[in-house]
Amino acid sequence: MVSALERARRHSSFLSIQAQAAPEIADLLAGGQAEEAWAASIALSPDAPAGTRLRRRRGAVALTAAIADLGGQWGLDTVTRHLSDFADSAIDEALEAAFAERYPDEPVRGIAVIALGKHGSQELNYSSDIDPILIFDPDIVPRRAREEPQEAALRLAQKMVSLLSERTGDGYVFRVDLRLRPNPEVTPIVLPVDAAIGYYESAALGWEQAAFIRARTAAGDKALGDAFLRAIRPFVWRRSIDFGTVQAIGDVSRRIRAHYASGQRFGPGYDLKRGRGGIREVEFFAQAHQLIHGGRNPSLRAPATRAALAALAAHGVIDAEAASMLDTAYVTLREAEHRLQMVDDRQTHSIPANAEALETVALLAGCESGQSFIDRLAPHVADVGSQFDKLLGGDEARTGPLPESAEPLEAQLIALGIEDVEPFVSRIRKWRGGDLRALRSVPAREALEELLPTLVPAIARAPAPLAALNRLDDVLSGLPSAINFLRLLVARPGLAETLVLILAHAPALAEALSRRPALFDGLIDASALDPAPDLPALVREMRGGDCEDFQAWLDHVRHSVGERRFALGVQIIRGETDPLDVGRGYGRVADAAVEVLAEAAIREFEAVHGRVAGGELLILAMGRFGGGLLTNASDLDVVFLFTGDFNAESDGGRPLGATQYFNRLAQRVVNALSVSTAAGALYEVDTRLRPSGTQGLLAVSVDSFARYQAEAAWTWEHLALTRARAVFGSPEGRDEIEAVVRATLTAPRDGDALLAAAAKMRADIARHKPPKGDLDVKLVTGGLVDLEFLVHVTQLLNRTGFHPDLSEAIRELTAKGLLSEALMPAHDLLTRYLVVSRLVTPDATEPPEESRWLVAKACGASSWADLLVRIEDARQSIGAAWRETIALIPGGPETASDKEN
Repeated sequence: MVSALERARRHSSFLSIQAQAAPEIADLLAGGQAEEAWAASIALSPDAPAGTRLRRRRGAVALTAAIADLGGQWGLDTVTRHLSDFADSAIDEALEAAFAERYPDEPVRGIAVIALGKHGSQELNYSSDIDPILIFDPDIVPRRAREEPQEAALRLAQKMVSLLSERTGDGYVFRVDLRLRPNPEVTPIVLPVDAAIGYYESAALGWEQAAFIRARTAAGDKALGDAFLRAIRPFVWRRSIDFGTVQAIGDVSRRIRAHYASGQRFGPGYDLKRGRGGIREVEFFAQAHQLIHGGRNPSLRAPATRAALAALAAHGVIDAEAASMLDTAYVTLREAEHRLQMVDDRQTHSIPANAEALETVALLAGCESGQSFIDRLAPHVADVGSQFDKLLGGDEARTGPLPESAEPLEAQLIALGIEDVEPFVSRIRKWRGGDLRALRSVPAREALEELLPTLVPAIARAPAPLAALNRLDDVLSGLPSAINFLRLLVARPGLAETLVLILAHAPALAEALSRRPALFDGLIDASALDPAPDLPALVREMRGGDCEDFQAWLDHVRHSVGERRFALGVQIIRGETDPLDVGRGYGRVADAAVEVLAEAAIREFEAVHGRVAGGELLILAMGRFGGGLLTNASDLDVVFLFTGDFNAESDGGRPLGATQYFNRLAQRVVNALSVSTAAGALYEVDTRLRPSGTQGLLAVSVDSFARYQAEAAWTWEHLALTRARAVFGSPEGRDEIEAVVRATLTAPRDGDALLAAAAKMRADIARHKPPKGDLDVKLVTGGLVDLEFLVHVTQLLNRTGFHPDLSEAIRELTAKGLLSEALMPAHDLLTRYLVVSRLVTPDATEPPEESRWLVAKACGASSWADLLVRIEDARQSIGAAWRETIALIPGGPETASDKEN
């Protein structure tokens, strides 16, 4: 520490002066007591006027931070955090002094200081200006008689800025740059909060979006500042990716490189902040990826650059090795920048071109010479420049735009193998002419022209090019503007192939995309084509939204579920994942949605009606939902139950009896899961499997449910109960209802009556809901419904093998010799086909010829013909086993109608 202080005295006139001005601070630093020196620095001159007090403290703060830094006692993060904290306290004190002078009896209220840049992210430079935005609330800010709110706020702001930035014999506190506010040429330095919100919602530029990544309320009325930042959060963190903003960051970087051309070449004179491979490029690299991914993943919104790099790497957005390299470079460059600024307390970023000045900086930094100082920085600058060049230029080359080709469009299309070019020519001319609303703007058509050389060949390679083209037209027709959608495809050319696969083979996904094109944004994440995470991770994801009310939760979960379901469907179309795993992924997504939305509905409901002591809502999943394997189109079969005394009453401001309470709460949960909001629809919810069906209460007590199952339930209700699974409630509540289910299923029963009732029910289904064709694998004879009846009857007859997951039940029953070994592969094949067909042919008919190869491949068959043979074999195995089972009915299956439960 002594050597650091000595270097400072020898090589920095500024630090030498500060050591002389505050000898008590210098003595503490000489003794290695940096924290004690800091505490003394921020407490200097407590009785001096505000301006004097702050300036003296700033000098001591600068001395302490420099010596702790040069001596290695504080790392970069500690230095910048201390400097940022001092800036916050200095602004607060200056604002308090302004209020005390003008409104002596008023506390600071109605005016807030929003920190941007490195101050906002608490990474303030050693000798830095601050770039705040000042806002005020006209209804709260104090004012004198006949004084307008704007005038009052302006006088307070001017006094605060003067106290901070005017140079006196004691120096200055901070240089204050107010030019980052909206339209600084024509607006006052402090803005009404509503006007500021309106600007950022409607007229802000791309660079301003990036600037607010690091914004926070630094001083003043914190409640006002935080409310302002919440209001503009959708402007900063957009779920729909705007690659135009990312492109704007790249454009700013190019302009900086051009404007500071003299500082681009590394060596003496190099600009550490703005040069190629400098500090700004590390920051821009992190911010560009945050803007792309942070709208959907709040975990990536870290304001500080190092924290942002770490978060981006942890979530797989950027390569971990690249993140580590950029982090190391950032620390090295920032520390070097600090040493440049320590010499004369100047906001400089350039390595001195003068040899003597360079030697001074090097010796202050502890280097042997100016050259060794430069050599230490060189590899880091090269690494950053190379990494940022990739971001600017993209990783994939693109061909030139079609319209620039001398060859007519028709000839180009023929060369791509399209025989009937007229529909293509007509459609592309329509797009270029701006006939679609989404393509009327010049930027949209420019993005289209940049995309066409990638997109048209991809469509030409599709099995049904014209169908893909028409579906793309449907998607574009549904957009108010196509700019973001097209820019995404331009920025990620590999996604064009995926888009064409969707358009050519998956009408269910294409329709979803036409309703909500932002679904495509989710595919840029590195993990988009991974299997769906486990349930706890999905719940954390859905709980992670910036939701301040019930409606916001509804929208957030719909966005999250929509993106997950869409990505799972794409995995099938791309052949990335087994459809069985995708189906289970659909199931986990539904489980998470139920848990998060039920919690949100309960919070909302309890705020009005309170709680019922000793009671809670339970949700049983039934059918395919209970089995945990869904399709893209599955609805949710649920039964609502509640625990506790049905005679009890809630304790809220509007109390309800327990039965009414839980029935109304259950309806609130149903609505949360099913109503269509601005974010779209979620699930169809079917509650008809509850006791007494549509004639019964929506929610019944566990005790009532147990009595009903034991005394009044029909055979079909017990068959349905084999798929029951608790998906919401406390562990104790789940155990309670699962005990009821287990007791019901394992109770002795009349086997003949069971067989007869099951046979009749299956015949009724076949009569009232016939299959749509031989490939309606759910309803066809020997299909999945027959298999379900077979499994459930076998479970109830033998009182064993109970598992809501049908595949697990089959596996256990087969192991016990109760089912044929042929049924497991039959189940897997038909379930795979069901999951795939809901995307490719949603109406359960035979898939179009051009998509049959995809369906066959997804189902593990070598060809369409091979798949048909396998499906037929599976149906034969299931049908034979079911016929064998119902043949056990005394008198034969034809007597089943007389033996119904």
